[in-house]
Amino acid sequence: MAETTGTADQPMTGSQRILPLIEYLARVGRRATDTGAGDCLRPRHLIALKLLAEHGPMSQHAVGTALSLDPSNVVGLLNELEERGLVTRRRDPADRRRHIVELSPAGSGELAQTYSQLGLVEDDLFKALTPAERGTLHDLLARAVDALSPDPAPCAAGPSPCMAPDSAS
Repeated sequence: MAETTGTADQPMTGSQRILPLIEYLARVGRRATDTGAGDCLRPRHLIALKLLAEHGPMSQHAVGTALSLDPSNVVGLLNELEERGLVTRRRDPADRRRHIVELSPAGSGELAQTYSQLGLVEDDLFKALTPAERGTLHDLLARAVDALSPDPAPCAAGPSPCMAPDSAS
């Protein structure tokens, strides 16, 4: 018997799983991105830069929390981004144990360039969808991501995840 989930008006059968489709599209998109851009940002870099662009300076701990990464993986990720000049890290003047991470001007430029390249890849990947359908798909996926992610607040907003002790300084 086929597994069904979903709503009463549109049940989802076992053959209508979403994750295999997302994985396939991601694989095709990665291949297209890798061929078109030699030194393109990896997805984990892109997500971290986008987070900093949207939320402003954050503690290293808050970045890890927002990305659901282990502190040692956060350090490695930020080291890679810092070596490329895409982020800056500085000690928090209020608590020298913490690092504040900020998107650099070079990181902002790289993020814009990468999003431009991704736009071309997505145009090809989703050419069968209308602009409205692409918008709906984006909104649904963004809602699913938002439901899984903690909401990091920028450091300037006062007490927030940014102010939590930074165990990976």
